[in-house]
Parts: sequence; C-alpha cells; structure tokens
Amino acid sequence: MYDADDTYLLDVEAELESPLDKMEPLSAESEAAKPNPEAMLALLENPQPQQRMLAARAFCDIEDARAIPHLIGLLTDTCPLVRVSAAYGIGRNPSPDAVEPLINQLNRDWNGYVRKGVVWALGNCRDIRCLAPLADALRTDISAVRLWAASSLAQMAKVSYEAVVGAIPPLIEGLVNDSMPAVRSNCAWTIGQLCRELPNNIVYATAIDALIQVFAEDEDLGVREDTRAALLRVGDPRGIQLIETLEQEGWF
Repeated sequence: MYDADDTYLLDVEAELESPLDKMEPLSAESEAAKPNPEAMLALLENPQPQQRMLAARAFCDIEDARAIPHLIGLLTDTCPLVRVSAAYGIGRNPSPDAVEPLINQLNRDWNGYVRKGVVWALGNCRDIRCLAPLADALRTDISAVRLWAASSLAQMAKVSYEAVVGAIPPLIEGLVNDSMPAVRSNCAWTIGQLCRELPNNIVYATAIDALIQVFAEDEDLGVREDTRAALLRVGDPRGIQLIETLEQEGWF
C-alpha cells in the first residue's frame, strides 16, 4: 500500500513508541485537573489549527461522547497534527460511528504518524469491521504502522471468536516473515493473547506451531524471548516442554 520512501515520516525511535508517548501535557496542571470539556468542545471548531489540535488532544484525557462527531470530522483536517490528535482522541472515546471514517483515513492518509494513530484507535473500537484494515496494515504498511497494527489486533479478543480466528493468519505471517524484530515481537505477544481465547483446535495448534518455530529459529534474541513469554503465558504443554528442553541443552 505504501512505499518504502514513506519511512521518512517516522524516525527510528518513534516507530517503537506508543501513539501517545510524544504527547506533552496540555499544561503544568494537566495531571491535577483535566481540561474543561465545554471549553474543549468549543475549540474543536476553532479556525486556528493549533487550537483544534489542542482541543483534540484534550479528549485523550476526557471521555465525552459529544466530542465524537467533531473528532470524526477532524480526521480529514488539512493539518496532519490535527488529524493525528483526532485519531488519538477517538482512541480514548471509541464509537461504532468512528470505525468507517477511521478506515477511510487509514486507506488514504499520506502521513505515517496519522496512520499509526488510526490503527491504534481502530483497535480500541473493538469492532469486527476493524479486522480487515488492521490485517492489511500489518501486511503492507511502513514498519511503525505494522508495529501498532500487530498490537491492535489483540483487541479482537474482545470482539468475537470469528474475529480472533481471522486475526491469527496475518499475525502468523508477520511473526514469521516481517523484517522488523519489534513487529515480530508484537505479533508474538498478540498471538499469545488471542490463543488464550481459543479452544484446542486447528487454529490454536497452527498458532502454537508458529510460536514454537520462531522461538527455536528466529535470529533475534529479543524476538525469541518475547515468543517464549507468549508460550508461557498461553501455558501450552508442547511449548513449555520445548522451552524446558532447549534451556536444559543450553540454547538460552
């Protein structure tokens, strides 16, 4: 979907951060007192982009359903800082009404920071409609967006069994094939979360097989450690036995 040249939009450290890591407090008193909802709602319609951005950011701290239509509208703002702030605000105020606008923006936004925030918000919406765009982002987008798409797919555990089953194949693909270790690690973590929601069936067995393969073969120590943690979290007997065998043989 996006070309490798798009990576200039995100620096290496930013790729690994939570979508909210770079958001500075709105004021020195922001931790003690949240912004006034009425004032922030009014600022969402302000003609100045800086004011719209600050208002959208405020709804990362405020839960208020009245903001949702405004935040949805700001997803198409001409200013990328406003768009990304609106995505974060929706992530804190998820709504079924926001799902299609978020998907549309993910498909057309040129800015990697915005798409990163959008995939985070889509995960928080916990809606079956988010499965396909998150899976596509995991397969095709730049590394920072793939990273957060992998994490967001963990939210399918809160949606339905069908959503969990649908999320497993792209996660296995990312776990085995993604070029970025951090993305592979996030896929391992999410697979571990989703496997806990699955019965012992073919989908579960395939996911465990992939975790075992990567634990034994991945060239990156961090990925192997994260895959080990996922296997232990699931508590699968085959995975635990392999971990014990490899550790006894001095692999780790």
